[in-house]
Amino acid sequence: MDLPNMGVPAELAARMSMAEQHEYLRSKFSRRGLIRGGALAAGAVASMPLLAGTANAAQGGSQGGDSQGAPAYYGRPGSGAVNGALVAPYGRHLAFGADPSSQFRVAWQTPVPVNRPYLRFGRSPLELGHKISAETRALHTPALVTTGAAVDQFYHHVAIDHLEPETTYFYGVGHDGFDPAAVQNAGTLGTFTTGPRPRRHGGDAAEPFTFTAFGDQGVSYHALGNDSVILAQNPAFHLHAGDIAYGDPAGQGLPADGSQYDARTWDSFLFQTESVAKTVPWMVSVGNHDMEAWYSPNGYGGDEARFDFIANGPDPVNAPGIYSFVYGNVAVISLDPNDVSYEIPANYNITGGKQTQWLEQQLSDFRRRSDVDFIVVFFHHCAFSTTNQHASEGGVRDQWVPLFEQHKVDLVINGHNHVYERTDAIANNAVKKALPAGSTHYPADGGVVYATAGAAGRSLYSFPVPDSYEGNVSSLDSVATYHWVKGGGKVTETVGWSRARYTGYSFLRVDATPARAGRTTTLKVTALAESGAQLDHFTIERTAGKH
Repeated sequence: MDLPNMGVPAELAARMSMAEQHEYLRSKFSRRGLIRGGALAAGAVASMPLLAGTANAAQGGSQGGDSQGAPAYYGRPGSGAVNGALVAPYGRHLAFGADPSSQFRVAWQTPVPVNRPYLRFGRSPLELGHKISAETRALHTPALVTTGAAVDQFYHHVAIDHLEPETTYFYGVGHDGFDPAAVQNAGTLGTFTTGPRPRRHGGDAAEPFTFTAFGDQGVSYHALGNDSVILAQNPAFHLHAGDIAYGDPAGQGLPADGSQYDARTWDSFLFQTESVAKTVPWMVSVGNHDMEAWYSPNGYGGDEARFDFIANGPDPVNAPGIYSFVYGNVAVISLDPNDVSYEIPANYNITGGKQTQWLEQQLSDFRRRSDVDFIVVFFHHCAFSTTNQHASEGGVRDQWVPLFEQHKVDLVINGHNHVYERTDAIANNAVKKALPAGSTHYPADGGVVYATAGAAGRSLYSFPVPDSYEGNVSSLDSVATYHWVKGGGKVTETVGWSRARYTGYSFLRVDATPARAGRTTTLKVTALAESGAQLDHFTIERTAGKH
């Protein structure tokens, strides 16, 4: 939807914040004026099509008004008039709670409203004795906001606490008429495994584990291919560094983005991702394509309906994508770079500086903890990249890079640029230490390594210089590129820190080998192509319990 064509001057539309866009949409297209009711589609829905252009969502499920006590962007769950036996849940995706050793969150979707959705779980597929009622978060998107007809979507969520560490549980999701414990539905069961007990609570965190990461996935056969290879790594969790489904394919944070917005893309994405996310916690951060103005003033209302964010950040109401957790000896921090972006400022300063203050405190706290050896930070916009399309975000450099260096962050993972690119160890915007493939980085010596893993499934970007990866090394002393500055301008620069570059589909695998205090502990970081071929690797080494 192009707001300049609806009476908003183009120069004003170009400067509208996400909150201003939301206010305009809500006043222009009130739900009472758009929703006229309608019959729910009845019939069996056992599977969903893969590609976004052909996805269907039930129409007319909401009858006007908003759910009592629910945020304004949530629609009514409805009466569940369809026979529940004809509706199969899909799009299951897991997330950690604040403590991965004892808290899990399970979410899923149904194409129409159902009565009394719930989750069963237990330690055996034959003993699913624990039953928890689900919370339903229903989204209504009018036809004038999404491409095509109006869309109603129904997401169900369960929080599970007080689990035993290092334990595998079986679970199934259902509703009246669909019992996951029934023999005929046994194929819908999934599993999840809780994390190790932290060392500070009596655990030794001695068992190695793997996690994976990428950004910018969307819906495609390349995205599905990456998912398949990721599942084969048997990761303990996965990090998705923003730009999740691309319901908004424009992603410029502008009113005109609405002319391309398609809420149904999320149905296809969650169906596609279920093969991994039903077993592997899918921990997301938010990118520019994840700001959707219709649902809430911050643009994140749709994300909050679909995902469960850990609510331990500085401003979970305005910026839910800011949070942290500790798994084994690795602390993970998710940030919201829309808050500091010079390139796409629709949510610039949405936390009023709270995020950066919180980040500084988190880094300080984690560095003081003897049970945390490594700190990994992931978010969308790149501090250091040389692509022709987005290159480097100056807002991240100005606000956060000094903190990363001060607290000796071990690894920063980004998306935004649809390539794989890895830097040398950087300090003060220059190379602190060269790190060819196979090298070992010692964070105590200074410098931070940045890995852009944005080639998860969307169309690929390009570099101004040749690719350089294992088996195809093209060493360069410098690359001519640019970074974004406040006000939206670009400043050219020549840099020497671009160590590895690859323009094919890929993702990161990170292998953690914890150790007892005083011994060597490592993170091995490997970039893998969609085919599973190794593109790059290096090791980060520390002394356990010593900072």
